[in-house]
Amino acid sequence: MARCPFCDISDSEQVLIEGDLLFFMSTADPVLVESGMILPRAHRETVFDLTEDEWAESFTFLAEVKKYLDEKYSPDGYNVGWNVGSSGGMSIPHSHMHVIPRFDDEPLAGKGIRNQLKQPENRRRSAGDFSQ
Repeated sequence: MARCPFCDISDSEQVLIEGDLLFFMSTADPVLVESGMILPRAHRETVFDLTEDEWAESFTFLAEVKKYLDEKYSPDGYNVGWNVGSSGGMSIPHSHMHVIPRFDDEPLAGKGIRNQLKQPENRRRSAGDFSQ
């Protein structure tokens, strides 16, 4: 990747809340309209690369983002998580915490972030385990 697109986005209209070390931006996803991501201002490839200060601010910043989303959308639940590496679903190598409000009227309400991963067809076929 020549230039990280998240390193240049902090001035974008997608940015909804700004902190000292982090910011929260809309994902502009056509299905998960209310969802967003918390990102460090400094380029950190994964959550494992965050500084202690960024990690500490992530905790308090997540509470601020939740309050914002609760007031704006009144969700029934949340999914929160990081993807790391291409096998983990990360498409842009800049640490970002997904914050996804969930609603009871969604077709997949009640399905958590691990639902797809727990399907039998996702079982690894290594180490001699070839069961279906």
